[in-house]
Parts: sequence; C-alpha cells; structure tokens
Amino acid sequence: MSIKISIVTINFNNKIGLQKTIDSVKAQTWKNFEFIVIDGGSSDGGKAILFEEQANISYSISEADNGVYNAMNKGILKANGDYILFLNSGDCFYENNTLEKAVPHLDNNTGIYYGDAAYMEKHGEHIRTYPDRLSFGYFKEHNLSHQASFIKRTLFDALFYYNESYKIASDWEFFIYAICKANVSYQHINQIICNYDTEGISSIIDNHKLMHAERAETMARYFPLFIEDYKVIEVLNSKRTRQFLAIRNNKIAFKILKGLMSILILFTKSESDNV
Repeated sequence: MSIKISIVTINFNNKIGLQKTIDSVKAQTWKNFEFIVIDGGSSDGGKAILFEEQANISYSISEADNGVYNAMNKGILKANGDYILFLNSGDCFYENNTLEKAVPHLDNNTGIYYGDAAYMEKHGEHIRTYPDRLSFGYFKEHNLSHQASFIKRTLFDALFYYNESYKIASDWEFFIYAICKANVSYQHINQIICNYDTEGISSIIDNHKLMHAERAETMARYFPLFIEDYKVIEVLNSKRTRQFLAIRNNKIAFKILKGLMSILILFTKSESDNV
C-alpha cells in the first residue's frame, strides 16, 4: 500500500527560513507527498515566495491567524495524506532522501511514528535521539519533535486538534494524551528526520515558565490522579537525587552517608521528643 505524506509548514515573517524549508522539501527524492504552507499574513516578502513557488506547493494561504497552533490546525484541515509531518519555516529534512528512507517503515497501522532530530544550535549540531519506549515519566521532562514525527491524520479527528489557547505546549499535550491516555500505538524510527531550527518559540529559555504552566494545566485536565506522582517524578529527577545515586555507587562514600543520616535521624528524633 502506498503511503501519502502531508508536509505542513507554518510561517510568519521568516521569508529566509521559509525558502530554506521549501528548498528542502523540493529536494526530496521521494515524491508521494502534498506540501501545505500556512502563512500568517507575513509582511516581509513571504507572500511573494509563496507566489514564486506555487508550482511546488500543493496548497498555500496567507492570512492573519491566532498563533502557531491555529496555523497548524489550518494545515491539518487541508491535509489529505495518511500521515502529517509538521516542518515549520526554518526547519529542513536532514537529507534529500529522508522520506525515501523513512516511508517504508510506515504501514498505516501505527498512530505515531517518530524519528530523531538534529538540533541546529549556535555551537553546532546536536543530535537528539528519542527512546524506543515512551512513558508518562518520559513526558514529565521531555517531548517528541513534531518536526521528526509522522502523525496519522485521522488521529486529530479521533482525539482533538491542537489546543489554540496554548502558546508552547500544545504539541506536548497531544503527544502525552495520545500515548499515555488514549493508548495510541507508536514506533521509533532509528533515523534522523530533520534539522530543527532552535530559534522557535518553544526553544527560548524565557518561555520555559510558560511552558511549565501550560503543561500543569494539561495535567490537571487529563491526569488529575497523577499530579502527586508527577511531583514525585520531579523529585526523583532532581539534582540532589542524582547526587545521592552517584554516592550510592561508591561503597565508602555511601557508608559515610548512611552514618551521617543515622546521626541526623537520632538528632531529629531527640528534638521531636523535647517538643
């Protein structure tokens, strides 16, 4: 069975990144895809690029939108492929034959396929490899790269579209809900899919506070019984816990630590007895 891919690119005032992404898509050796570009009404010349590249784009529109996830949802609504991959302006496929190598892994029976990603950072390329097994604990600290993920088109209709009230964490919300609550099937593809442009909104350190606030809202909405476990996982992943585990692996250091802990427990007990 032939698999069709919908590549969705969203853009706003990033004409250099948009052209870079379009060139990457055009260069793919595997051609059974549709290419959808949603532009948020750019004023930097992006609309002119869409006109110039119209022969290489299946569908495009340039109009004001309500943010990143509103634009991504517009792309979903126009997508007719079996799987959707979101390659936003500035992002590129890792190689010209990326799709040619990845598509044979897709059998239309699995909900989400995800590969690895090359993060293009100031100090060079950093390869982020994702695990074969995903878990609630994994999503506590991490996310999948939607630039490296093939999401079955029908999943959005069966579950929900991206939460447009969020600025950063809506793709994380979709992944954790689909995999940890709806039990959607998934498979890791051992292949680098994309060069990820780290200048995106979710990559900016100042936005981490907002990201965690949005994630907490998702937890309260879909996983209320796991909130306390979520906090425990946070403690287990803390620097102090990692230091303790490192000490435990050293027999002498761990023996000293146990002795100190015993003294502290006795001191704490004597203080409580005097209250």
